[in-house]
Amino acid sequence: MPFDLERTTHRFTRTDTGGVQTVIADDPRDSTQITLVQQHLSAEVERFRRGDFSDPARIHGTEMPGLATLRAHGGRITITYEAVPDGARATYATDDAGLRDALHHWFDAQVSDHGPHATR
Repeated sequence: MPFDLERTTHRFTRTDTGGVQTVIADDPRDSTQITLVQQHLSAEVERFRRGDFSDPARIHGTEMPGLATLRAHGGRITITYEAVPDGARATYATDDAGLRDALHHWFDAQVSDHGPHATR
């Protein structure tokens, strides 16, 4: 990732229709980390909208829970990007219960992989 994990926090919140991924700088005055987070998450959302989840596969491994389903059906998930004052947010939504479950598994795996730098 282009930003410093030691200076940022990932938050993965499940919802009934998918989930919300928020990445923020631990110091709200750290404009460098905020800019890097916003650039990274914005680019990821563009790829994810096309079903391209190659970046998480490269970082976390191709066997990451939920990832195969997301890669196969990514175009059926509505993903919105929003810059927030201290970082960025991606909201994932689908009416498909299988895709929602895949998102939840993927979120859980990211929380586990990111360790102390991620929360639910």
